[in-house]
Amino acid sequence: MSIVVRTLSEQIFEIIRERIVLGKLPDLLPIRQDALANELGVSKIPLREALARLEQEGLLVSQANRGYFVRPMSAESAEEIFELRLSLEPQAAGRGALLADDAGRAAAVEAYEALDSAALDAGVEVAVRNRAFHTALVRPGGRLLTTQLVERLAILSERYVVTHLKPAGREHRAHLEHKQLIEAWLARDAEGISGLLAAHIRGTLEDLRAQLANSAGEGS
Repeated sequence: MSIVVRTLSEQIFEIIRERIVLGKLPDLLPIRQDALANELGVSKIPLREALARLEQEGLLVSQANRGYFVRPMSAESAEEIFELRLSLEPQAAGRGALLADDAGRAAAVEAYEALDSAALDAGVEVAVRNRAFHTALVRPGGRLLTTQLVERLAILSERYVVTHLKPAGREHRAHLEHKQLIEAWLARDAEGISGLLAAHIRGTLEDLRAQLANSAGEGS
C-alpha cells in the first residue's frame, strides 16, 4: 500500500511542479487543496506529501493557517540562484570533465541529445532536460554534495529558464552554447568548460535581469 501511495505522490508532484514551472498556478493565492484533490481524483494524503516535497525543493512556501503558496519569481531570487550557480558549477563541471569514465561520458552525451531534441519547446520539458544536462556534467566529479547542490539550484532555475527562452532566438543561442559545452567537456578541457559554462550562466542571468525588470515595470 505504501508503495502505491508513494508512486501516486510522485505523479502528483510532477503534475503540480509542471504547473508551477509553466506559471499556471498564481503566486498570491493559496493552493486550494480540496479543489486540486478533486480535480486530480486523489485523496489529500498523497497531495500533501507532494506539496511538502515541493516546499522542500523551494517551489512552494507554507503559511500557518493559510496553506501553500507558489514561491514568487523575482529579480532578487534570480540573482541569488544564478550567482550560487556561478560560484559552484563551472569548476565542478571542469572536475567532472577530467574524471568522467566511459559511463559518465555516455550519460552526458545522452543528456545533451535529449536536451537538444527539446530545444524547440520552451516549456517544462526543456527545463527538466536542461537540469539533467547540467547535472550530468558535474556528477562524474564524484562529489555527492556538490552534485546535489548543483541539481537543487538547477531545479530552482527551471522557471527562470522557461522565462529566459520565451523571446525569439533564445533557443538557437542556447543550442549553440550547449553544443560548445559538451564538446569542451568531452575534450576534457577543464579550463575551457569552466569558462564557457560561466559565460553561459552569466549570460542567462543578464538576460533575466532585463526581462524581470521589464515585467516589474509593466506590473507597476
